[in-house]
Amino acid sequence: MIEFVRTPESRFAAIPDYPFSPHYLEIDSLRMHYVDEGPPNVDPVLLLHGEPSWSFLYRHMIRGLVDRGHRVIAPDLIGFGKSDKPIKQSDYSVARHVHWLRSLVEALDLRAITLFGQDWGSSLGLRVVAELQPRFARIVIGNGLLPAENGVETKRGIIRFWKAFTRWSPFLPVGQIVRLSSGKRLTPREVAAYDAPFPSEAFLAGVRVFPQLIPMSSDDPATQGNVRAWQVLKNWHKPFLTVYSDGDPVLGEMDRLFHERVPGAAGQAHARVTGGHFLQEPASSELVRHIDQLIARNPGVG
Repeated sequence: MIEFVRTPESRFAAIPDYPFSPHYLEIDSLRMHYVDEGPPNVDPVLLLHGEPSWSFLYRHMIRGLVDRGHRVIAPDLIGFGKSDKPIKQSDYSVARHVHWLRSLVEALDLRAITLFGQDWGSSLGLRVVAELQPRFARIVIGNGLLPAENGVETKRGIIRFWKAFTRWSPFLPVGQIVRLSSGKRLTPREVAAYDAPFPSEAFLAGVRVFPQLIPMSSDDPATQGNVRAWQVLKNWHKPFLTVYSDGDPVLGEMDRLFHERVPGAAGQAHARVTGGHFLQEPASSELVRHIDQLIARNPGVG
């Protein structure tokens, strides 16, 4: 049995621009929270966040996509947002995150999915795509990557710094991290919303351990699963779009790897928007437009 903590609902009482009804799924005795908005009988858009954010990052995109007639599913990864948070770092792994997300997709019986993933949401999402190919129709990646045979091969110095900071820093100011990395001036209430899931150190195990899970070599536990996912992507002919920002110092140029290796990326209207790592904050309307147009250009793909 995994020992966990659950963020009190009162911590989310004053969250701005997040009027969505909560939904929960129990997986391995852990409660995963997800947003499910829009008409239930249309192809879903699956929005996956990374670290250290949660589905609040997608609040504007959720409304924008629903306004355009789409169903939107936006889960909080285990350890984040309104989802339960195992207190031992050893209870987190890439394989477990993939399993938890796959369980959500299968439990909700999602099909003809359009995936949008950013940060860890891209790596985990692409791993789930590789395991559940028939359920996914389109892929959009924003400021994401999927490390391959040798792990992360560029910007290793920055990544090593991030690993050390999240491991050893006595404080992890989640809201300020998102604020400084978004490329947008966030209000104090928005910064507080990113802090809301983590009232004390006991709730931060998932945030602290995620950078340690970034594969840096061929011996890393996540590497072989990533290699298998790349084998799928190298034969992926369904639509694959990238929308990256111009202000991400780590992942901002990783889109070229997908352009070079994924057949479905050929001929797509790849875009670059103004923003930082968390491009959903400054560029939500542009992301909504690109996702909506990709679906409109490729109806009935499955």
